[in-house]
Amino acid sequence: MERTSEDVDEYLDSIGGERGEEMRQLDRSITERMPGAGRHLYEGKFWGGSDQQIVGYGVMDYTNRSGDAVEWFTVGLAAQKNYISMYVNAVENDNYLLGQYEGKLGKVKTGSASISFNTLDDVDYESLMDLVERAARLGS
Repeated sequence: MERTSEDVDEYLDSIGGERGEEMRQLDRSITERMPGAGRHLYEGKFWGGSDQQIVGYGVMDYTNRSGDAVEWFTVGLAAQKNYISMYVNAVENDNYLLGQYEGKLGKVKTGSASISFNTLDDVDYESLMDLVERAARLGS
């Protein structure tokens, strides 16, 4: 994936329906809780080889599997076909921060650094935004 110069607002406005409304709500909330972090649109092949567009918030240094140091986002937001994904790349004590929120985020599916949910009604929004705030402090 590569960071692009594409306009994040144009990308978000292109997402229709309720999913688009929820993406814009999340974007406002994340931006509010990560002041000064900046946001960029990333595009390209992501984990698993699928083409993705991800709004990235904040910048952190990351060493990929090849051992290369790359610039990466602290928090990411993506509209998938059937759900919304968030990626929280912040690490505390050598573990992804997300692990500390297991069972606190509502009806979501989690990976080591990813959260997926069908709708915001499934999410404990306060806990999710607390996670974003903590990630902002750790990742930037």
